[in-house]
Amino acid sequence: MKTFIIKENEAGQRFDKYLKKLLKEAPSSFVYKMLRKKNIVLNGKKADGSEKLNARDEVKLFLADETYDKFAGAEVKESFPTTALDIVYEDEDILIINKPAGMLSQKAQPSDISANEYIIGYLLQSRALKETDLRTFRPSVCNRLDRNTSGLLTAGKTLKGLQDLSETLKKRTVKKYYLCLVAGCITAPQHLKGYLMKDERQNRVFISKEKTADALCIETEYEPLEVYQDVTLLQVHLITGRSHQIRAHLASIGHPIIGDSKYGNEKINHFYRERIGVKHQLLHAYRMIFADGRCVEAAPPDDFNKAICYANQNVTEQ
Repeated sequence: MKTFIIKENEAGQRFDKYLKKLLKEAPSSFVYKMLRKKNIVLNGKKADGSEKLNARDEVKLFLADETYDKFAGAEVKESFPTTALDIVYEDEDILIINKPAGMLSQKAQPSDISANEYIIGYLLQSRALKETDLRTFRPSVCNRLDRNTSGLLTAGKTLKGLQDLSETLKKRTVKKYYLCLVAGCITAPQHLKGYLMKDERQNRVFISKEKTADALCIETEYEPLEVYQDVTLLQVHLITGRSHQIRAHLASIGHPIIGDSKYGNEKINHFYRERIGVKHQLLHAYRMIFADGRCVEAAPPDDFNKAICYANQNVTEQ
């Protein structure tokens, strides 16, 4: 017999889903058969698998050791990297970091190291998570930022945190604001609407004012914070959150983000790369306002601030 006590980071999920993670090599038919025969019980009682688990629930498996070992699968020792994360908010359930440009939000290839792995590494190192916990729950980021976009990246430390954040993002009850430095002068706020189509092969999106069969509706709202000689510092409110939305939407109206190699102006990018050392698009997710009034902010990276100082200096010297 084996006994497991449900931890906070496992609570909230269905009992059968928990069992399928615990006995990952077992067919579903075996799991449900063991439930029917009371070889697997929840809090000492028969269960059908649809129950929602609570912290401190007791799970008992009346299985032979060889049966458990067979279906639990061999323990695979995982190694998670650590790095100095810029943590801007943390509580029992969620973690929000200021992701640097150049770091993936999640793996694109199995060999990649992303913010997700660094976050798990941090939680293991701080002992908020144990290696054995990874069998039945794995913390994960909830929103995504392009590799070369910096700023606020959210993650669920527990299942509750993951579910709550995912629901918040799905319902769009959190307001997300970005800072970006764009080519050209913009003097008035604007609310843009359009349709976005993605070419998966090129990993590139296209913006249209007319709806087509595969197009997704997008909305982007922006206001100028500072207007310099030939660039503008914008605050962008991301209303819908589509792939490359801000970058492509601004480029479609003739104001590409400086440093954007995919949708930007190569001549302008080259100038800022040579003068300031800008290597990434100057797009930064800097503020989130949650429905409960919480406001989380992240400072822009150095190259972003250097570009603003340079633009401001040029205006002052005119």
